[in-house]
Amino acid sequence: MEKSSVCRAIEPVSTLIFAGMKLLRILAYPFALIYGLITALRNKLFDIGILPVTEFRNVRLIGVGNLAAGGTGKTPHVEYIVRLLKLNYNVATLSRGYGRKTSGFLVAEKSMTTADIGDEPKQFRNRFEESVVVAVDGNRVRGTEKIMEQFPETDIIVLDDVFQHRRIKPGLQIMLTDYTNLYYQDQVLPTGYLREFKSGSKRADIIVVTKTPEMFSPLERKRIMKEMRAEAYQKIFFSTIRYGNLVPLFAESVEEGMCREKCFKEGYSVVLMTGIANAHSLEYYLKDKVQELVPYKFRDHHEFSASDLLGLQELFSKIKNDRKIILTTEKDAMRLDKPELRDLLNKLPIYYVPIEIGFHDKDEEEFNAQIVNYVRSHNINRRVSKV
Repeated sequence: MEKSSVCRAIEPVSTLIFAGMKLLRILAYPFALIYGLITALRNKLFDIGILPVTEFRNVRLIGVGNLAAGGTGKTPHVEYIVRLLKLNYNVATLSRGYGRKTSGFLVAEKSMTTADIGDEPKQFRNRFEESVVVAVDGNRVRGTEKIMEQFPETDIIVLDDVFQHRRIKPGLQIMLTDYTNLYYQDQVLPTGYLREFKSGSKRADIIVVTKTPEMFSPLERKRIMKEMRAEAYQKIFFSTIRYGNLVPLFAESVEEGMCREKCFKEGYSVVLMTGIANAHSLEYYLKDKVQELVPYKFRDHHEFSASDLLGLQELFSKIKNDRKIILTTEKDAMRLDKPELRDLLNKLPIYYVPIEIGFHDKDEEEFNAQIVNYVRSHNINRRVSKV
């Protein structure tokens, strides 16, 4: 299928921006070294016990995080772990609630908006209804204590984005790394995207290479595992994104018979509106399946405004194809679900694309087994200790 004129037009601009950013990162290397040394010193103080670490023995803690800043797929991996465990255990999630206007500890409720709890917790709340406790607190130690006070029957807490939160010690630590930007090939901020030196990966019990292609060769797998040089105690798994069917943001915007297959087979033009750290995987998935792909991008966790949506309406109106829709991500849909934006959106054919993760080969069976074995082998004895 011929690439759209819009996509062709933005490529030279994107190339220039990328080259400029690369030059700035090279010039910023001294600052990256200083930043890396500061984070290394902080980690050392935790390692030798000068800075306290809290280990909870009255609940099992599973940490999910990364070395890089944003965009590795933490949200769907947290959801995967919750789905795996929630039928047999009382599960809770604890997130920072990035971008919320509130502070302190909150338990997410269905009526809350992203301004109350952040977009990832709102997505967790929508996905799991009342079967899972969803809480937010920037202080993970306090948040865990509050969950256990209010929901003492909780067996497991999945800690979202906790890899650098050293004051709490998960019993099982999972680190994610994006296939397109593997941590061992990256540099510390601001030269690269790492929040700390690569050696921080040694804290992980499990390393998951995320967003791998659907067709993934055994040779590529072996290459990455060899280059990664993981420790003997670390297990490495490879996950991929699976895209679901289109879900209308509002019932009023439903086009009769609209689904993913219809969009792909009947030559639709698509405006893709995103406010996430890394939309490349979704763009790649869509680009050869639709007649025309028009990106409309914002920064990560962007809170959409009326002016943003007026710009969306204008962009959408300029597409000459009569067959056209607007797509966004499920996380962005959480931030669009506001009363003050509904009048601007409910007459537009806007849908979101839910995602889940899958694993390659036997990784799913082995990953599930390691999670379940950790839960079964770690008894809880209702004590909290400092280590």
